[in-house]
Amino acid sequence: MKRLALYLLAFWCYVWQTQAEFFTSIGQMTDLIYVEKDLVKSLKEYIKAEESKLTKIKSWAEKLDQLTHTSTSDPEGYLGHPVNAYKLMKRLNTEWLKLESLVLQQTSDAFIANLSIQRENFPTDEDESGAGKALLRLQDTYRLDSESISKGKLPGAQHIVSLTVEDCFELGKIAYNDADYYHTVLWMQQTLKQLEEGEPSVITQAEALDYLSYSVYQIGDIRRAIDLTNRLIAVDPTHLRAQSNLHYFKNILHEEGQSDQRTNEDVYQSQSKEEVYRRPETYLSEIDSYESLCRGEGIKMTNRRRGRLFCRYHNNNNHPRLIIAPIKEEDEWDSPHIVRYHEMLSDAEIEKIKELAKPRLARATVRDPKTGVLTVANYRVSKSAWLDDDEDPVVNKVNQRIEDVTGLEVDTAELLQVANYGVGGQYEPHFDFSRRPFDSNLATQGNRLATFLNYKEEQDAFKELGTGNRLATVLNYMSDVPAGGATVFPDFGAAIYPKKGTAVFWYNLFRSGEGDYRTRHAACPVLVGSKWVSNKWIHERGQEFRRPCGLTEVD
Repeated sequence: MKRLALYLLAFWCYVWQTQAEFFTSIGQMTDLIYVEKDLVKSLKEYIKAEESKLTKIKSWAEKLDQLTHTSTSDPEGYLGHPVNAYKLMKRLNTEWLKLESLVLQQTSDAFIANLSIQRENFPTDEDESGAGKALLRLQDTYRLDSESISKGKLPGAQHIVSLTVEDCFELGKIAYNDADYYHTVLWMQQTLKQLEEGEPSVITQAEALDYLSYSVYQIGDIRRAIDLTNRLIAVDPTHLRAQSNLHYFKNILHEEGQSDQRTNEDVYQSQSKEEVYRRPETYLSEIDSYESLCRGEGIKMTNRRRGRLFCRYHNNNNHPRLIIAPIKEEDEWDSPHIVRYHEMLSDAEIEKIKELAKPRLARATVRDPKTGVLTVANYRVSKSAWLDDDEDPVVNKVNQRIEDVTGLEVDTAELLQVANYGVGGQYEPHFDFSRRPFDSNLATQGNRLATFLNYKEEQDAFKELGTGNRLATVLNYMSDVPAGGATVFPDFGAAIYPKKGTAVFWYNLFRSGEGDYRTRHAACPVLVGSKWVSNKWIHERGQEFRRPCGLTEVD
């Protein structure tokens, strides 16, 4: 557009300067013919460029029109697929900005003004990166191969969507920028695979091989790093960094006294195969049992134990509000005793609680074990809100029902916490109760707590509340989850699955007030779906006559 304007300006300036002479000199007028021809050429280039832009914009609009029609028909179901959630983050953070740049070249004031206003609500780079890391977390926990995720083949998924070469490449870069070379390798290999299958892309093999070869080196596979670097140089002989890396990698082999001489077949296999490396160790010692339980493996439910589990109608010793309508109680585990209450929440109550919580949802926090201060943590990925008892009659009614069913005082309990676990949402193994500072005498007392002295020291996190420790947990499930999202107890191998409207209840403390370390539990990552829960943590104060102390430490 600017070029056309300059041509027009030059043309009319030239005409204005020479118009008095052109009618007497055809020769001179012919210059104007060529100026006009040049202007027509530039005009056609401009029109062609604009048509190309409009074609791209129209294609984008048609694709998004179909996509938003699908997504708005079932927002939670759509976002329940982690690939959809990731691609939404990517579109709003990256691709819409590219469209903005494209439109700005022509300038569309109304669109840009609207986009500028709406951009305040767009996800950030951190959000896009977080959604990508969530996919990687799901890949690990549920042992999903990169191709299954790329093709959207996830259990329970209703909206099948695939990842493009660019998507796979970006996931690899997210891992790479986090020094996570294990996942970088997985996703750069998938990028190469889709390129080799002929998928059109602006990403080149050289770009993927650049990340892949260096990540393989970081993992420690020097020979394969050399083979992949040779392949990179074959694709792009001008790649200076690859040539430098190749020299460096070969020097490492030489210093280790190894030879790089191998058969062509060995080299070909090394360059083309998709290697699966060992996943790095994590900070979580019980990661294997935790993730196994999330996959439904390693559950220690024997026939003998199952024979001790029963269902019953529960009226809490003829409580006035439960005599006519007792609640259905189901044993989920025998020791420690975990029960599930059915029809604890109605659909209407659930929707009201969600309605109250949604405007206030913020990144969930945990108490720092050293300082007792609330902070966000990578091991708890969800958004939560707290609802006061007098927030709405529904909240008060739910709290009263919890008291009626459990028989415990809720006036000293914490507010109802509502949490939503979205893409890859999880809460790694943790205790609900506050642990006491390290006591060296425990090691010689021979009691059961000595087994757990390896856990972190923790201040009295609830001292400021003045209500004692968290005696019991009530966990309300407010949605069904098509795949993932189980509540697991790694210590004794239990997995409890979300069921909308039910509530799970267990004691965190023995009658003596000592913590029951067996209740260490976790919320598994949500693979498909959106998990809504609400927690009621019941504290010690006020329970003196409702749950009297026992005679021994572990009563």
